[in-house]
Amino acid sequence: MTTNFRLGTMMFLQFFVWGGWYVTVGNFMVAEGMGTITHWAYSVSPLAAIISPFFLGFVADRYFNAEKVLGILHILSGCFLLLTPFFTSKPMIFILMLAMHMICYMPTLGLANSVAFRNIDDPEKKFPLIRVFGTLGWIAANILVSGILHADTSATQFYIAGAVGIFLGFYSFILPKTPPLLSKDTLISFRDIIGLNALNKLKSKSFFVFAVSSFLICIPLAAYYNFAPIFVSGMGIASPAFKMSFGQMSEVIFMLILPLLFARYGVKYILLGGMLAWAVRYVLFALSAPTGITSLVFLGIILHGICYDLFFVAGQIYVDKKSTADIRSQAQGLFVLITYGLGMFIGAQVAGYIYNLLLKGQTALSVQSWQQFWLVFAVMTTVVIVYFFIGFKDKLNSKE
Repeated sequence: MTTNFRLGTMMFLQFFVWGGWYVTVGNFMVAEGMGTITHWAYSVSPLAAIISPFFLGFVADRYFNAEKVLGILHILSGCFLLLTPFFTSKPMIFILMLAMHMICYMPTLGLANSVAFRNIDDPEKKFPLIRVFGTLGWIAANILVSGILHADTSATQFYIAGAVGIFLGFYSFILPKTPPLLSKDTLISFRDIIGLNALNKLKSKSFFVFAVSSFLICIPLAAYYNFAPIFVSGMGIASPAFKMSFGQMSEVIFMLILPLLFARYGVKYILLGGMLAWAVRYVLFALSAPTGITSLVFLGIILHGICYDLFFVAGQIYVDKKSTADIRSQAQGLFVLITYGLGMFIGAQVAGYIYNLLLKGQTALSVQSWQQFWLVFAVMTTVVIVYFFIGFKDKLNSKE
């Protein structure tokens, strides 16, 4: 079994777990009478992302092999996920169980990337080919849970994702050995953990613009993950999570051609392309709401491949290429903190506030309200695009 195959299998299972419940939990909560607090289910992931750099910096980077920590965390996170559906009658405990799952799961994103980056050469070319298996895992989870089992509103989603998570935990122990880079006696500061020293060492205005843009773009992004499945279901489209997986299917294509895009267009226009697709997607949703044209909804979903690959995956590669060996882990931790953490948490709360404001005591948004909802986030995204276009001038291969 080759190293690349083992790493690809790791990515497949890693994102199968997340995809197994993340797209469907909103519709599950609506069916269980928790429709006004779905944004809290999408807030626990960002909160966990804020906590995870501290865990990785103080424990994983200094004391244990990354693959061993990965295994233990996946076993724990899987167990919490299996317990979650038993508390649907107690919404706060339901959210707490999801939070415990994500506190264990979120550090595994950084750990999986560390295991991959440290066991391959030429990451700009090889990492997308490994990471694409994560996308395939997400697709497989959505097909199984939604397309085959039609379990969008069933507890089955938690049982499947939890069981796969526990399996991945045991599988992680046979991954390539990835010992800690730092000595257990190495002093590490709060600024190291959150990546501020890495940002200072880069001394790049464009990297700062990239960091700010990454944070800001995740605020409107949170609305997609939380409310797009609910919107798709409200449009009368069956098996919404399965239909949402069309976005990940397009993601596979763009993941595979990402190395070619880097060579042809450079990092600035790749990142801009990802952000522009965000804005177009929300406009398409806004146009489809009052007209009922579902083809616009599907087109918006398919654009997810451009949105995710051309910003998040390209962003991870950009951070890796701009960082020196001594700050690479800190810089990747900073990227996770400001995107999956701070940006997504604020975005989930903003989206939940706007949704409930437009809901006005009704059981579901009207088509006019859905249009207003998506246009708000289209405008937010456009503002970020303008800021990034003006401020970012890096060519990737230069340090400015």
